Amino acid sequence: MTLQANHPSDTPLYPIREVSRLTGVNAVTLRAWERRYGLIRPQRTPKGHRLYTREDIERIERILQWLNRGVPVSQVTELLDQPERVEAPPPGAGDWPEQRQQMAAAVESLDLERLEGLYQQALALYPMATCLEELLTPVVASLEEGWEEQLGACLQRRTLESFLRTRVGTRLYHANRGNNGPWLVISHLPEAKGPLWDLLAALAASDAGYRVHLLDGPLPIGEWPLAAERLKAVALVLCSGQAERADLVRRQLPRLAEQLAVPLGLCGPVARIRAAELEATRVTLLGETPQAAIQALGERL
Repeated sequence: MTLQANHPSDTPLYPIREVSRLTGVNAVTLRAWERRYGLIRPQRTPKGHRLYTREDIERIERILQWLNRGVPVSQVTELLDQPERVEAPPPGAGDWPEQRQQMAAAVESLDLERLEGLYQQALALYPMATCLEELLTPVVASLEEGWEEQLGACLQRRTLESFLRTRVGTRLYHANRGNNGPWLVISHLPEAKGPLWDLLAALAASDAGYRVHLLDGPLPIGEWPLAAERLKAVALVLCSGQAERADLVRRQLPRLAEQLAVPLGLCGPVARIRAAELEATRVTLLGETPQAAIQALGERL
């Protein structure tokens, strides 16, 4: 039996890499949706390669709509074939609070095996944008609040940083080779206690189609224009979970923004904390969460 016998010649069929490009859902997630939940059922070539119809792609887009409304992937199947009037459960009705609690507990107990399992499970089942919004960013924010007074906080922070640095670096390496988007330079400000916010911003930027130069530490303030020029970046994004010192915010960052030939954006809690002091400058306040920041950057560019 051939595919041509089952599909008219004018019915297009799409390979998984093209479906991933069209929908923004990576191939690993598409396969997980098929195998674990039966959410999609692509055709197969005689050699076993998956081929998707336009109806499959529309179904994937409906799956994304439900996920973005807070529905757990395990509950999507029963909703897909319901009439359009069916409403999603109210926000918070999904399993994200439980996943956030488990991931935070894994970090606090330094249970790297459990952390790896939770991380890989989330990325296999949900698009990166959803994982950032519902899991990774809230976990980092809640952990940072608890780390202010907690014994062992530095060890927990460095463990999570190391865990994410390896995985984000691998993801950026492959994404940078696989797309043709503009380059961003992303790093953190001098008083940031670590790279957690810029790691999350790099994930959000890569997911949005940018190629990312992620610098592991801040440069001297005078070298940022050179970095933006030599690395051919369309913007410089600096992140921090801290307020940063007043002189840096009120004098050095506005001066840097004047010197740069590309926009200078701030991401993370610093963008909220210092908003009033930077409103009248050329520094672009991108927002506190990485995904909102990258969206704001796209509008600015």
